[in-house]
Amino acid sequence: MYYPCLTGHQDMRRLKFTLLGLISVLVTVLVCAQSNFGWYRGRPIVQNEPPETEFIAARWHFGTNGAVDHMGWAHNYPNSDQNLNEFLDRATRVNVEIGSYRIVELGSEEVFDYPFAYVSEPGEMELTEQEVRNLREFINRGGFVLVDDFDGPWQFEQLRSQIRRAFPDRAFVPLSIDHRVFHAQFDLDDLQGMAEYVSGERIVYFGLFDDAGRLAILAGHNNDLANFWEWYNEPSRPLKPGADAFRLGANAVIYSMTH
Repeated sequence: MYYPCLTGHQDMRRLKFTLLGLISVLVTVLVCAQSNFGWYRGRPIVQNEPPETEFIAARWHFGTNGAVDHMGWAHNYPNSDQNLNEFLDRATRVNVEIGSYRIVELGSEEVFDYPFAYVSEPGEMELTEQEVRNLREFINRGGFVLVDDFDGPWQFEQLRSQIRRAFPDRAFVPLSIDHRVFHAQFDLDDLQGMAEYVSGERIVYFGLFDDAGRLAILAGHNNDLANFWEWYNEPSRPLKPGADAFRLGANAVIYSMTH
């Protein structure tokens, strides 16, 4: 790059800012290249190295059909993950820090290191054979999956079709408000107040149970907990739905750790 005059103060400042800009772009490109997770909201999705705490949430990165631009799994990341952990730290006795979360490839052996998993936008879930095997083994070993951020019949059917590949003999069943998962730490008396979608459909939480009758997958149809977790402090959002979304998230975590 050629500058006709670099002796003046303004020219030196111009060169400095140009070099800083180039360095910033280079760092961004390198970070994205190392993350292997693509971009979300104009920023590279960066892996997080969690501290050694009692609880670490695994956000699953899974094969997709592209229904949500292949990025549905990353919706609300990392703000929602951090905010839920902050709530857990303040409102429960779980040993957790804000950074207690990690992106985990469903097709990797690492999936078995974290017994609590979060899945976003299952409507675009299209699992590989290895991911199906890992999902089956994860549940059989006692893992727990919270499925979030999906609405309408086609997204639910896509989720069911993928779960059937791992468990052809099992099906989702609707859960009533008196199920223990809704009272593991905080008593919830109503699920409809958390409706995030405007489709007018009722929120229904479905459960898939393992051979011992333990709730292994909790799937919230027509709801988006992570939106509440991320945007709870926006002035336009009412307080109670956001508070209930945090309570439900905490209940899922406590249930997974005690069952």
